[in-house]
Amino acid sequence: MARMVLQSASPTTYAKRFIRNWGPSLGTWGVGIGATALFVLSVTPVVRNGLLIQVPVVGSYFEDKTPPSDKPF
Repeated sequence: MARMVLQSASPTTYAKRFIRNWGPSLGTWGVGIGATALFVLSVTPVVRNGLLIQVPVVGSYFEDKTPPSDKPF
């Protein structure tokens, strides 16, 4: 009759295995959700002035160049 031997593994082994298996997928979803959030919230002044204008390469794209006389509010 065969004997079943259980080998215990340390918690770091389980963490490494989890990161190795799920890390790329979770990273891809995180980047996608972050990019979508920035795209959707880019019209709000808080995100535009506080974050997007501060980016060195594309910051000038998000600057508001509308003259004050053409703004309704």
